[in-house]
Amino acid sequence: MNRMYIWQGVTLAIQQLRSEKLKTFLALLGVTIGVMFLLVVVSVIEGMDRYIREDFSSQIFGINTVTLQRSPALSFNYSDPEYRRAQRRRPHITFADADLIRDRLAVAARVGVESSTDGEVTAENGRIVTNVRILGASPETFRIHGWTLAKGRAFSPYEGDRGIAVVVLGWDTNDRLFEDSDPVGRSVRIRGFPYRVVGVLDSLGSLFGQSLDNLVVAPARSPVQAVTNPRGVVDQIVVQTIDPAALRTAQAEIEGIMRARRGLRPKDENDFALETADETLSFWDTISSILFIALPGLVTIALVVGAIVIMNIMLVSVMERTREIGVRKAIGARRRDILTQVLIESATLSLAGALVGVALGITITLLISSATPLPAAVAPKWIIFGVVLGITVGILAGVYPAERASRLDPVDALRHE
Repeated sequence: MNRMYIWQGVTLAIQQLRSEKLKTFLALLGVTIGVMFLLVVVSVIEGMDRYIREDFSSQIFGINTVTLQRSPALSFNYSDPEYRRAQRRRPHITFADADLIRDRLAVAARVGVESSTDGEVTAENGRIVTNVRILGASPETFRIHGWTLAKGRAFSPYEGDRGIAVVVLGWDTNDRLFEDSDPVGRSVRIRGFPYRVVGVLDSLGSLFGQSLDNLVVAPARSPVQAVTNPRGVVDQIVVQTIDPAALRTAQAEIEGIMRARRGLRPKDENDFALETADETLSFWDTISSILFIALPGLVTIALVVGAIVIMNIMLVSVMERTREIGVRKAIGARRRDILTQVLIESATLSLAGALVGVALGITITLLISSATPLPAAVAPKWIIFGVVLGITVGILAGVYPAERASRLDPVDALRHE
């Protein structure tokens, strides 16, 4: 391809950008919005995907765990009143269920119970922390979630079984209650009942912008059960298999144990929910798939509008330069030279719009990442894709004007005023 025609096409496009600002703005708007929208949405979805797979599942569920609950944690049916009524009719999960699973489970595993609520914690020095997550849990919970201690120790199996009033503080809760002093051995009150502090957790970080360290953990059978649930009831039972490959076997065994305990017949549906991190990931995969299916349609609408505007502007440009095209043909320019030049001009216009869209997309993504809990990061592949998409739209939009320009008769073009 002759470099002269490439440079001429780029030069004419730049002149168009400078001289016809309103036309240029309209020409670039559709491509800019399309590329910007593509980058922002894809970046947020991919950031969420990494976050959910790497952090959310391990923080909430733990590694190699299956969770037994009264109802599914995630469902598309919660808007249905009948579904909600059916869930409320289900029996509660209890300590007795956990004891039975621990006794009958053939797979080597850790079995723990968890119940939680929000409340306030008061230190012996009078300081109060509000909106604390109060967690009643088994001693196994620390190993199931991989929690480590910054100070002191976790409560022992003996303390867990006997329901002794001891507590482990989260990092933020400890800092607000006791600042730099050693809290181990001191006391705090939860709903007026005293607990002896035996340890402080290492920082757990945050989840969707919410701190996980505003937390206290007490034995599930301690007086904290009066705060979290009716007596004998727990929110969930968490089972972690020692061998990751045995997770599905454990899930099947737990299902069989619970169905037998509740006297369910073979045709009866489960009146409890068993979930693993895979179920959560499957739920997220469904949502992200819907977003990725909808995304091309929304981007396409913006790009089609942009392509139509670019095509119309190029048609006007070709008409205004009819005599110029006639002169060039008269002195030897070939049809493909004219075609190429107009396509390059159209592609350059669209590329400029794509570059503006990339810049805006990166800026908005960084603002979302810094100002909200949503994790987002722009992958280089999507920047390249956005630029290529912009060039492609420009070329497609310029085909008809270029074809029309290349077919002009030199004599008729020279007569054009």
